Amino acid sequence: MTNDKAAPASGSMMVVGGGIAGLTTALEAAEVGYEVLLVEKNPYLGGRVAQLNQYFPKLCPPTCGLEINFRRIKDNPRIKVLTLAEVEAVSGGPGNYTATVKILPRYVNENCTCCGDCAKVCETEVSDTYNLGMCRTKGAYLPFDMAFPARYVISPQIIGTDDAEKVKTACKYDAVDVDMQPKTVDFSVGAIVWATGWEPYDAHRIDNLGFGQYDNIITNMMLERQAAKNGPTQGQIVRPSDKKAPESVAFVQCAGSRDENHLPYCSYICCMASLKHATYIRAQYPDTKVYIFYIDIRSPGDRYEKFYNTIKQDPGVILIKGKVAEVSEDPATRNITVVAENAVTGEKIHQTVDMVVLATGMQPTAAGAKPPADLAMNDDGFFINDYAKGGMFAAGCANKPADVISSNQNATGIALKAIQTLVKR
Repeated sequence: MTNDKAAPASGSMMVVGGGIAGLTTALEAAEVGYEVLLVEKNPYLGGRVAQLNQYFPKLCPPTCGLEINFRRIKDNPRIKVLTLAEVEAVSGGPGNYTATVKILPRYVNENCTCCGDCAKVCETEVSDTYNLGMCRTKGAYLPFDMAFPARYVISPQIIGTDDAEKVKTACKYDAVDVDMQPKTVDFSVGAIVWATGWEPYDAHRIDNLGFGQYDNIITNMMLERQAAKNGPTQGQIVRPSDKKAPESVAFVQCAGSRDENHLPYCSYICCMASLKHATYIRAQYPDTKVYIFYIDIRSPGDRYEKFYNTIKQDPGVILIKGKVAEVSEDPATRNITVVAENAVTGEKIHQTVDMVVLATGMQPTAAGAKPPADLAMNDDGFFINDYAKGGMFAAGCANKPADVISSNQNATGIALKAIQTLVKR
């Protein structure tokens, strides 16, 4: 591993995280004249939004917003993008930070044209993390069709194998470099914005809801990937056990949220996500019944409230106010029975469905991997911005649970705060 010293960049900032908040922060700063280093741990930009089928408010595909942002980044020489990179250390203070960044090898250089010849000859398959491990992909792969940077990735799992040599030989552009090594680089920046995003709460930890025990219980993000045309089922929502179209689906709201044993807070997006998912299912299968078990529906703002009211008019969507206590499976049919108490009528409900979707909460990525920097965090792992101190800030869902619009608005404001740090120094 090598360690290099990058030349100091006057009036520059680092943005950690290439999701929607990180992209917005970087673009807002760069387009008014500041140098930006954008650091992303995945081999592509786009974060969680890139994994969605549709997002609010217009229910458009992620290509709608990301494609424009990727073009703006590509056309802006002030933005330097590092993928497969993580910040290992930060020293210094506002206006004068040194950030040590570890960059893992992609094993593919800038010569890549995305022709796909490497994937054609690669025989090894690895877990597809973009699709949440719901399928497998070649050891030489493009994360998704619109991935940026538009370059293939070679999985480290095939390095040193015959497959790696096949992949290298198949590339007629000399883009595959199996000898790439990890390296660390020190960067001098005046401000740092942490846009480290969120992770779906681990549903395995919710003992009474059966995830991992019963095949036909999935999470909301898994359903999102199923519904996407570039997902593991090419856009078809199906039961995992037999790949059949579900005739009934139950959504369990607040799966891990608003629970002192898991996430004590409301994750903000889960209610709207499930209402959106109901539209996916009803559009594909007009006869399929959708049951939504909820504590209370939270639809923040006029636009979301109108969407909620529209869903309520659908006779195929049944909203039940009641917290799910347990689930069980019929071994013969693999159907799932959901048990809950109706909070309005007081009756105990046993609803049997083909498939269950857990509306798992939003947990800040930093809760499981605290950044190596002097940052204040609350007990839940969200950052607390110190505007008086300046220098380092958090944006988007690193601050609090938020939807795409709120994350973008927050990121724009945080970009300005970071710029103020640079101006003052």
